[in-house]
Amino acid sequence: MMDENLLTYLEGYLTEKRKALFKKVLDERTRHFTVVLEDIYQQHNASAVVRTCDIFGIQDLHVIENKYVNKVSRHVAKGAQKWLTFHRYRQDMNNTDPCLQNLRNQGYQIIATTPHNDSCLLQDFDVTKKSAFVFGVEKEGVSDKIMEEADGYLKIPMVGFTESLNISVAAAIILQDLTTRLRTSTSNWKLSQHEQEHLYVEWVEKTIKNVEKIKAHYFENIAEK
Repeated sequence: MMDENLLTYLEGYLTEKRKALFKKVLDERTRHFTVVLEDIYQQHNASAVVRTCDIFGIQDLHVIENKYVNKVSRHVAKGAQKWLTFHRYRQDMNNTDPCLQNLRNQGYQIIATTPHNDSCLLQDFDVTKKSAFVFGVEKEGVSDKIMEEADGYLKIPMVGFTESLNISVAAAIILQDLTTRLRTSTSNWKLSQHEQEHLYVEWVEKTIKNVEKIKAHYFENIAEK
């Protein structure tokens, strides 16, 4: 945790409105749900999901890069990437296992989003369970590996001829529904005080231009020796 005196000094570069906004947003953030993007090569779609996660209060985004390097479009994400915590898995050609193991170690059940089997309907999903939702590319969907390893399957009810949704649209529909129900549940879905404080410091630093120079000035000229 950052030194309280240094944090107070850095807060002097922020308006009261900005600081209040950070605390308001942090109070709505959650790690009860998280999102996994598996080999999404369409930059526009991946970036739209980043924006959706921020909008609905999802703090962590896990990115599996077996075939493609995922890049965020600032134009599409609208700066949302600054406020999320990214976990990228890109060491080799089998990054799925480390991702799933990491999630399970944190107590998540793995939920594959797919319309092509006997999946749980969105409205019937149990929001009390800590869940990681895996999204794959539009046509192929999630990989066979994810389908084999998943603890459950989730689909959006559809009544038309089309059998799939664009990934960014599907993520928005799912996260809006589930986070709305989560916030009215009795689940302990909020970030801990420690997590909120850690992210607050991170966001303060990200907001201040030339923050490293400002911190250096503080330690050289202001901090107690």
